[in-house]
Amino acid sequence: MKLVTGKVVDGKIVVEGEPLEEGSTVTVLAQEGDERFHVGPREEAELLRRMDEMRKGNFMDGDELLRKLDARE
Repeated sequence: MKLVTGKVVDGKIVVEGEPLEEGSTVTVLAQEGDERFHVGPREEAELLRRMDEMRKGNFMDGDELLRKLDARE
């Protein structure tokens, strides 16, 4: 798992540093305006741990989450 940053250039995301492998699946978290996004060592470790859980299939998709939230009402 890699954590990289980049910029949108001509409508495409260009990552900094070593290029990602062709066909890599990515998740994009975009900043709005001048807001900053900083991940410290603890947060990065937690993010990577949770992403590993997702790869193992331990997650709830958006539709399932919405059904569970609707059931609470």
